[in-house]
Amino acid sequence: MLIAISGPPGSGKTSVARKVAELSGMELVSGGMIFREMAKEKGISVIELNQIAEKDKNIDYYVDNTLVKMAKLKDNAVFESHLAGWLLRGVASYAVYLNAPIDVRSKRVADRDNISPIQALREIAKRELSHYVRFWELYGIDITDLSGFDLIISTEKLNILKVAEIILSAIKSLNTGEQF
Repeated sequence: MLIAISGPPGSGKTSVARKVAELSGMELVSGGMIFREMAKEKGISVIELNQIAEKDKNIDYYVDNTLVKMAKLKDNAVFESHLAGWLLRGVASYAVYLNAPIDVRSKRVADRDNISPIQALREIAKRELSHYVRFWELYGIDITDLSGFDLIISTEKLNILKVAEIILSAIKSLNTGEQF
């Protein structure tokens, strides 16, 4: 089984994907980690790499093609990235989209990156605009169209474990044909 987890910055997608992988015994493949590692290797911030990626399509192609290739080679894995749900359509067994209000996401990013919530809000806004434009231009993907997702969860009031349990419970329900 392949599970694709997507969402905007600060939605909890990496933390939740890690917990889903842990609880299910599946491997985690993270596009965010690939992207962050690439920024680290270049000695720049994620925002700076996003800005470079706006001009150099090879950065997104590398991350996205790596995810798709890995998905085709795996039997049981959790894939996490901004685009996993869209890129792995027809490959992933289930696609999950996580979201939360911008104030919640900016606080999470601020805590994670040790920056002010206002700075986090600015960075999220820049990243989201960059993502929207880049992903439309590269793949024709409208990241506001969530119609291809099997499950959409607001992570605002739920902890990581609860969100992971909801995902696994929903998948179990889908696999057994149980109705809500």
